[in-house]
Amino acid sequence: MSKGRMEAFSDGVLAVVITIMVLELKPPAGTGLAALKPLSPTLLSYVLSFVYVGIYWNNHHHLLHATQRVNGATLWANLHLLFWISLIPFTTAWMGENHIDSWPVAVYGIVLLLAGLAYFILTRVLIRLHGLGSTLATSIGRDRKSKISILVIAAAIALAFVQPWIADLGYVTVAIIWLVPDRRIERKIAG
Repeated sequence: MSKGRMEAFSDGVLAVVITIMVLELKPPAGTGLAALKPLSPTLLSYVLSFVYVGIYWNNHHHLLHATQRVNGATLWANLHLLFWISLIPFTTAWMGENHIDSWPVAVYGIVLLLAGLAYFILTRVLIRLHGLGSTLATSIGRDRKSKISILVIAAAIALAFVQPWIADLGYVTVAIIWLVPDRRIERKIAG
């Protein structure tokens, strides 16, 4: 089966997720810069979430660029990923409105963790479909980047109950790790 419909549907869902997140931003009552200060947790949560959705969109694009076809298992694995990403606007709003308190930060991390696991599953389903000798399989390799990210986010979830800002630092660290698109796929396709 062609990958085009899955790619288009995924792009649409991610565009809606970003739109929902920005619609959650409410302008301040005042007109000076000081009026923005109480909104800083909300704005910072939005920026982090926007970056995460952008990372997923970018890496999803690279992932599908290295594939030739999809099957039913791929469609379900992709929907699984989109489900967790679709919860990012909710957890972003909750975390921002509650000034980055323990439970909202932990639940935000849980959604990020489950989205990361879903992305990992999607890559494994695609590798199984295309074979261990495929461009996708050889470019991803052992996928240490995904495994390390999942561990950091899992640790950050626990740290949310110790000090929420430390958990946020863990989420930011993972975002920085993934900010540059997965070049392994680009190098493999170009070479």
